[in-house]
Amino acid sequence: MNKNLTALRPALVWKHFAEILRIPRPSSHEGEIREYILDFARSKGLECKEDAVHNVYVRKPSSQGMEHRKGVILQAHLDMVPQKNNDKQFDFTKDPIDAYIDGEWVTADGTTLGADNGIGVASILAVLEDDTLIHGPLEALFTATEETGMDGAFGLQAGLLHGDILLNLDSETEGELYVGCAGGLDANLTFDYAAETAPSDGYTAARITVKGLKGGHSGIQIVCQRANANKLLFRFLHEAAAAREVLLCSVDGGGLRNAIPRESEAVVLVRTDAFESFAAELAAYEKTVEAEFAGIEDHISIALEKCQAPAQMIAREVAAKLIKAVVACPDGVQRMSMAMPGLVQTSNNLARVVSDGKTVKLQCLLRSSVNSEKQALGEAIAAVFGLAGAHVLLTGSYNGWNPDTDSPILHAMVASYETLFGKKPQVTAIHAGLECGIIGATYPNLDMISFGPTIAYPHSPDEKVEIASVAKFYDFLVHTLCNIPGKE
Repeated sequence: MNKNLTALRPALVWKHFAEILRIPRPSSHEGEIREYILDFARSKGLECKEDAVHNVYVRKPSSQGMEHRKGVILQAHLDMVPQKNNDKQFDFTKDPIDAYIDGEWVTADGTTLGADNGIGVASILAVLEDDTLIHGPLEALFTATEETGMDGAFGLQAGLLHGDILLNLDSETEGELYVGCAGGLDANLTFDYAAETAPSDGYTAARITVKGLKGGHSGIQIVCQRANANKLLFRFLHEAAAAREVLLCSVDGGGLRNAIPRESEAVVLVRTDAFESFAAELAAYEKTVEAEFAGIEDHISIALEKCQAPAQMIAREVAAKLIKAVVACPDGVQRMSMAMPGLVQTSNNLARVVSDGKTVKLQCLLRSSVNSEKQALGEAIAAVFGLAGAHVLLTGSYNGWNPDTDSPILHAMVASYETLFGKKPQVTAIHAGLECGIIGATYPNLDMISFGPTIAYPHSPDEKVEIASVAKFYDFLVHTLCNIPGKE
């Protein structure tokens, strides 16, 4: 297994990425990566600071003769999504990422790699380090806690940035220039209950486990129509409960709000005399789901295993309403864009369902490039869960980034790409919450583009970055900086 990333090219990018892999940086645990960047900037004699919401800012003066070019802000986020396979022993707050070269890709052993957005961070550091590059005035903005709420972008103060152009390095398909993104909204749903004593006789306890799904980024991969483990689990619970009594004791499904749930499990009690038929129905249900998702999900596993009977269970009435609400909850793609074929316009990800003995908490992440449609979907979900008796809180709403196809930096970058690679890049928008929309609300006059190397399966343990695409992306970045237009 080849782990020598520093032998890859461009050398400075991979050097910094290899260092970043050693630094724990899940969302809200970004102190060490901030210090790494600040120490690096100080060692280079660059102006740097950390703001009140823990963004890091670095300024590099222009190279000689480039003083009158437009100022460029290079932007990436510090944190990564901490996802791992269930059989992987790993602490994202302490352990370094175990990355290795797998053919044409770099990936990690059983965990997310953090190329999202570690490659962007590493590329900015490479630009700041390399004094042979030709560029105008540069600013680097490393934002905090993007993956769990875009806290750094929301907290960015007016007056900090002075550049004219923002290059966001957080896109995941080389050869594409993003000029727009979706806005987002969180739906936080809570069922309160007083736990009931579980019956001690005549019932068999079992754990239902849904796993083996692909998961992935809830914006980028939502168009792939992948299965949602929470929806699969509760669909079966609903169907099974129609034929017999099924007592729900606990549930733990999904993970982060912006990751399509790959795994979900529930502990249930079923009457012992009905257990065999219950098990047979689950086996048949697995075959049904495999057929439904043929060509999309290759390794669906829906398993049943007897377990120790719990002393308590979720209150019967609450469990019944919860199951119906989850089954009724909209999930996945809700509408495709008519203006940009192939682009998802509106979606929902039923990301999390977890019980703790007193509550069942659910979280959805809604996305849409149409603000009114996003709000309407939020109200629909609120209505479903409100009717079921849940407390509903819609929070964290942010607007999308409206495309500007007349953008001067867009035209310049299209020309740069064509000069370098002999073809035009694809100009598109993304169904994900890039920070450009939020930063643009504070700095409305910025000319913005998002681009990056090719990263497959972000937000999942299968995440990997294409080695050749990193070199193309960085060459394009360097060429763009050299050809930034002058100030008018």
